[in-house]
Amino acid sequence: MRITLRVIGIGPGNPRQITLQAIDAMADVDAFLVLDKGNDKQSLLALRHEILGRYAPEGHRVIEVVDPPRDRHPDDYDAEVRRWHAARAGLFADVLRAEVPDRGVAAFLVWGDPALYDSTLRIVDDIAEHTDLSVEVDVIPGVTSVSALTAAHAITANRIGEPVHITTGRRLAATPAGADTNQIVMLDGDLAFRRTADPDDHIWWGAYVGTDDEILISGTVSEVADEIARVREEARRRIGWIMDIYLVRKRSR
Repeated sequence: MRITLRVIGIGPGNPRQITLQAIDAMADVDAFLVLDKGNDKQSLLALRHEILGRYAPEGHRVIEVVDPPRDRHPDDYDAEVRRWHAARAGLFADVLRAEVPDRGVAAFLVWGDPALYDSTLRIVDDIAEHTDLSVEVDVIPGVTSVSALTAAHAITANRIGEPVHITTGRRLAATPAGADTNQIVMLDGDLAFRRTADPDDHIWWGAYVGTDDEILISGTVSEVADEIARVREEARRRIGWIMDIYLVRKRSR
């Protein structure tokens, strides 16, 4: 069975940030595959449906797949993520065989851009390499949460000639010396900058960037760290989940 898997970047949440290329890519899809991550993240699922309602053809099919369980505190983080991705790939492969015709097209809608801290392309690779499906992959880039953050704060990601380091909260403390001038940090559930940044470092933080729930805070770490922690926790409790990102920059010397 041959199939095209289309991985469509849809930006960080604002339906107006969908590209024309992404809209075109939705036109001939046989089925859109989405993960159901439980009640806490129903608003994320609803937002995908809203985007499809605006831009996909009338009568489009959406197949919801229940996300397999994952150990959030494993002894071996990398091994657990690989196991989790393989489980997702197996579920999606079963759905593709049952629901999509030979030489058909299925699509995933990916927050931000598929190339930046997203697992969908790795799952697609697992499907292509470890199942009997013959897969052609088509990737459509999207607006990243990085660009949405800098636009929301009306800043550049770096000063003249300086590098930018993109990392996760889990890896923030391991940033190499000299790479910490401008750090963009994603997937930080523990606000690791509070342990790694200097008090006079400047931070630009945003949650739900580009959506109606957008929250923005900026200032020196000493001024706003406690406010970010408080506002973040309040928003997580109120909405049920949190998607945030920040840029932390060393003071110019």
